[in-house]
Amino acid sequence: MVLTQAIGGAGARSRALQCAFRLRAAPAAGSGGKKKGRGGPSAPTGPTVPMEQRVNVVLGANIFKEGSDPPIQADSEYPDWLWTLDKPLPPLSDLKRRDFKSLKLQELKRLVKLDNRQRIKDSNALKKKK
Repeated sequence: MVLTQAIGGAGARSRALQCAFRLRAAPAAGSGGKKKGRGGPSAPTGPTVPMEQRVNVVLGANIFKEGSDPPIQADSEYPDWLWTLDKPLPPLSDLKRRDFKSLKLQELKRLVKLDNRQRIKDSNALKKKK
């Protein structure tokens, strides 16, 4: 959310999706200084991508040999759950403190999974001490 507020404007969230993908850009001028240590070529540079394409297309999202990357759409075109992915899930300690009846199904499943994982770790630690 902070990133989208910093970018501002319509479709800011859509443009923020590009942060998840690797953008290939031309190296900055004058950055090709000599490396210390072994000689050899500097970091490999891929093809440069025009700025218009970087702003209008989600680079790296195409998984097929043929075709092109999908265009960035308006925020209303994406599902609502997409904007909640950056929120952290509650840890085991918070889930244990809450009443079981007040937990949602997804939180209850997470509680069982994390509790089992913790019991296995504790059991393995006890076995290792013996």
